[in-house]
Amino acid sequence: MPPLLSIHNLSIEFQTESGLVPGVKAINLDVHRGEIVALVGESGSGKSITSLSILQLLATPPATYTSGSILFTDGDHAPVDLLRQSPEQMQRIRGNRIAMIFQEPMTSLNPVFTCGHQVMEALRLHQRMNSRQARQKTLALFEKVKLPDPALIFGRYPHQLSGGQKQRVMIAMAMSCHPALLICDEPTTALDVTVQQTILRLIKDLQETEQMGVVFITHDLGVVAEIADRVAVMYKGAIVEQGPVQQIMQQPQHPYTKGLLACRPALHPKGERLPVVSDFMESPGVKRETPGAKREASGVKGETPTPLLSVSNLRVWYPGRKSFLGKPLEYIKAVDDVSFDVYKGETLGLVGESGCGKTTLGRTLLRLVEPTGGKILLNGHDLLGYSASELRRLRREVQIIFQDPYSSLNPRMTIGNAIEEVLQVHRVLPTARQRREKVTDLLEKVSLKPEHYHRYPHEFSGGQRQRIVIARALALNPSFLVCDESVSALDVSVQAQVLNLLNDLKKEFGFTVIFISHDLSVIHYISDRIMVMQKGKIVETGEAGQVYYHPKEAYTQRLIASIPKG
Repeated sequence: MPPLLSIHNLSIEFQTESGLVPGVKAINLDVHRGEIVALVGESGSGKSITSLSILQLLATPPATYTSGSILFTDGDHAPVDLLRQSPEQMQRIRGNRIAMIFQEPMTSLNPVFTCGHQVMEALRLHQRMNSRQARQKTLALFEKVKLPDPALIFGRYPHQLSGGQKQRVMIAMAMSCHPALLICDEPTTALDVTVQQTILRLIKDLQETEQMGVVFITHDLGVVAEIADRVAVMYKGAIVEQGPVQQIMQQPQHPYTKGLLACRPALHPKGERLPVVSDFMESPGVKRETPGAKREASGVKGETPTPLLSVSNLRVWYPGRKSFLGKPLEYIKAVDDVSFDVYKGETLGLVGESGCGKTTLGRTLLRLVEPTGGKILLNGHDLLGYSASELRRLRREVQIIFQDPYSSLNPRMTIGNAIEEVLQVHRVLPTARQRREKVTDLLEKVSLKPEHYHRYPHEFSGGQRQRIVIARALALNPSFLVCDESVSALDVSVQAQVLNLLNDLKKEFGFTVIFISHDLSVIHYISDRIMVMQKGKIVETGEAGQVYYHPKEAYTQRLIASIPKG
């Protein structure tokens, strides 16, 4: 039988102010029914461009298809070239026969409609269901993707859900019409390991029972080993290696593939500097030895030091069900009676499932979310008593790297101006030239180029946007940093660079970090201590190695067991 999807000699270029820039270069890829093909590579390598071209979702201009075809064979019908279909024909295919799960759920969901309404819309358009049938099907889908209280989520708006919950709504929407081909663009990026395992199993089950073809784009090589049948590795717009998953994972041939596999944090002892892919590309014949320089121990051991940050009985409660007169009858306890200390110079890892309260806790520490009760002491000063002017001065010392990079950046401002604005507001450098040099240096530190200064956020991949917000957070050399899933959107090679960068800057400037993540291998690698959160409460705290290798709580043990083994 012919492949379900056949990409042949596809080349795409983009028109920019400096001329044509290649996006993908003469790529060839087949996807058969009942097969999962993983597309891996660094952010900006062309993975998402390839997936968007399948559904004609690239704006033309600036995109130009210079060569190639994308043939889709649905059932017994003759193959059709997706690049040559009319807008009306593509509308019948999109979301129906070919569905896509996008990387950033917040920008993919309409903020003015409830989550339930948006899934119902797809069912009513493509499946011709009435409102009652569409509602029942939507609730069943929400339950299938393990959303808590489907009836409640049905009536909520996207901004009322956690990052992982929004991603599950997108997955439910994509699978609603039982597509022949499912394109997954980083579908588990925002999910914790337990939900990730559930979603991977769900996609795998659907693929097997319905003989669905899947293009699975990811930077997580553990996920690739767990779900994929074949792997295609992309580098600078070209496919440099492809083959069965076991062959690629165990016997990679291309230096780039070897570099991707080598720089995973789980493969290296705590504190070792991670290798980066560029080293393998520059000297492919050289055997890599990872430098063994260990991080200096934090101030947690030995004599008991004074905490830099001390949190006591912190509560963040939101009104839940209300009476007829609007009086709250119950509360949603996002953070419930939490107490902990953070010591100067240490990295405290905060881990837990999506919706457990990690992000709310991180934002409350900076007074971005107002607490219901408790105390937050920074250097002995109660942050809850700070005025607006005092909080503004505090921002120079305390910074946060947000989870969703796109919503953190002004779409009308170039990324250079976005970073420079921070320096201007806090009057860090006196001249525009000095500020420009500082911004350029920060861009280079997070593996971006000086010429990116004048580009806008929409011109970057998801991983590149995450690096931009990291550079902006580091612009003021803060003494305390909250990293909220700051490397979750990054491929493993850039993730290694950012983790090395954070460790280098931490050693140079001595700042303190609360590192929030659902990736336990990253948390174990970078953290001195780990704090595990469940349903608004801290259920386990301890040294990183002790919690990772010898967890005491059943909940922590379940999180560890859910980590992909690849």
